[in-house]
Amino acid sequence: MFRKDYLLQMVEDMVEMVGKVFGLKQQKKYTEALWEIDDLLSKNFRLNSKLLNSLSVEDIIEMSRLGGGIEADKLQSIARLLQEEAGVYLDMGHKEEGLTRLMKSLHLYLYADLHGADHSMLKLPERVSELKDQVKSYRLPTKTDKLLLEFEEAQGRYDEAENALFRLLDQHELTKEEGLAFYQRLLLRNDEELEAGGLPRAEVEEGKEDLRRKVKG
Repeated sequence: MFRKDYLLQMVEDMVEMVGKVFGLKQQKKYTEALWEIDDLLSKNFRLNSKLLNSLSVEDIIEMSRLGGGIEADKLQSIARLLQEEAGVYLDMGHKEEGLTRLMKSLHLYLYADLHGADHSMLKLPERVSELKDQVKSYRLPTKTDKLLLEFEEAQGRYDEAENALFRLLDQHELTKEEGLAFYQRLLLRNDEELEAGGLPRAEVEEGKEDLRRKVKG
């Protein structure tokens, strides 16, 4: 019960903060907007922005470990704060600072999802979609693209998963055998699921055969 109350309060604090930050951005009060985010970081996570942004995504994930597991909802909350902070920096015209935070945020959302984050808490799938759109012109870190491949497949967006697969294969970050395993998993789905996922069975078969020829070659 305590844990549930804590998460509910955290979500309420987040909603209030996002509203304040939106208003401050409209008024171009960017410093005050960043203070609001920093205050919530301090209140809920005993962190500040400077420290958080000095840490790698691996370091942040380690901070979210508890009893051998991951506090996935804590992790997605940190991702949400980074996403909001990124928006402030982008509005200020600080593209590099904003993009760095967007990339971190995306990775943390995806990792949180992989470890059982509550999708309804902060609308995680919608957040991932927003971030994907914002960083679509940039190359994702390999570790993030691998998480994205898993996420898209689990969400039933097979065409998007295939796009991530192609990127990773082109960068030699996945083996062709791993690619074949992806297509084999899809072939276990029914036709309706594949159609809904943007990758009809004929295209799955074609992709599998193309990759099989490359393996043999």
